[in-house]
Amino acid sequence: MKYCLLLAGLFICGISEAVVNVNRDSALNYESSRFEKDGYILHFTSNAANFSAAVKKRMVDAFFTVYPKLVKDFNKDAAKEVRFKIDTAYHGVAATGGGNVVYDPTWFAKNPGDIDVVTHEVMHIVQAYGRSVGPWWITEGIADYIRFQYGIDNEGGHWKLPAYTDRQKYSDGYRVTARFLAWIEAKAKRGTVKALNKALRDHSYTADSWKQITGRSLDELWQAYSKDPVL
Repeated sequence: MKYCLLLAGLFICGISEAVVNVNRDSALNYESSRFEKDGYILHFTSNAANFSAAVKKRMVDAFFTVYPKLVKDFNKDAAKEVRFKIDTAYHGVAATGGGNVVYDPTWFAKNPGDIDVVTHEVMHIVQAYGRSVGPWWITEGIADYIRFQYGIDNEGGHWKLPAYTDRQKYSDGYRVTARFLAWIEAKAKRGTVKALNKALRDHSYTADSWKQITGRSLDELWQAYSKDPVL
């Protein structure tokens, strides 16, 4: 904010530093490789020469939209500084380790609308299970459940939870497990995902955790789900 004072007949003008800080914090320069907003820092690098500037902007915006919410809701001690790398040497969709996420540029070239890959991957940062005492399928199922609940444009990414079939197992992971978790939250015990996430992070998770949290064993929950899988 510009302000002016009349001193000794002279107008002296300046800029309010507080407002400058707010503007600096809220107006991101998307050509940069370092972004800072509301106490969070994102480093964004790419060795893909023709990586879409529009996709980069959406990825940065997705990070600052979703990640602070996930930190607040699931792990207030999660990293406040994160690194994204678009890497031509990586072939997959994305992978996360610590506070680092690597993305395959080929995936985004073919699927530029799949921005909520970011939502799934940054949940892995929030999970911070270390050497997890739980099975992989819960970790990935929770991350896809978070994409289902917190995703900003799953429709644009042509992503949705699959319909239940009798060929599925709760241990399939990803979207199958995510849908099961969504059913548990809606029909069995609200707060289950947060409780599982905490147990996995503090390494108190066991096979009995399901019954401790919901009152039913994992197999009992799946049996009930398979009989009436409507969300």
